[in-house]
Amino acid sequence: MSRTALKMIDVRRKPGHRSRGQLIAGQMVLHCALGKGGITAFKREGDGGTPLARMRLLYGFKRPDKRVIAPTGLNLRALRRTDGWCEVGDDRNYNRKVRIPYDASHETMWRKDDLYDVCIVMDWNIRPRRRSGGSAIFFHLARPGYTYTEGCIALNRRDMDRLLPFLSPETVIRVLR
Repeated sequence: MSRTALKMIDVRRKPGHRSRGQLIAGQMVLHCALGKGGITAFKREGDGGTPLARMRLLYGFKRPDKRVIAPTGLNLRALRRTDGWCEVGDDRNYNRKVRIPYDASHETMWRKDDLYDVCIVMDWNIRPRRRSGGSAIFFHLARPGYTYTEGCIALNRRDMDRLLPFLSPETVIRVLR
């Protein structure tokens, strides 16, 4: 595979596994974790499903205290301890980055489990935002054993490092059945 940016990455459910998948990026076929609700065409806040959709990679975050050395065409911002992501459907900042502490329910981005050491925001329910249409659908690092996510797509650290040089704002992740 050349070092040019990938235009399309396909993600499919692994046969016999609701929350595990295969991510096909050029010549690479990688294991990935999916949402505990599997792939869903009717994504709703809190359902644990990974949206059946085409999602462009917008930008991302990286922990400054962790070694993220793989170059990428994506804008990877330094994650701060005060970064959060709003998950309340009727809040004005729903499905947006917020500064914590924050009054409404939110996800803390600076995590102890390393999942967001590299965290890429996909354009699910960003513009336009639909109330309770699903928030914080990220492309991030997987837990050991590829245990389920809350709706995100996750790779192990080694595979994410291999893939980062091929990602750009033109890359689209296509989740298929």
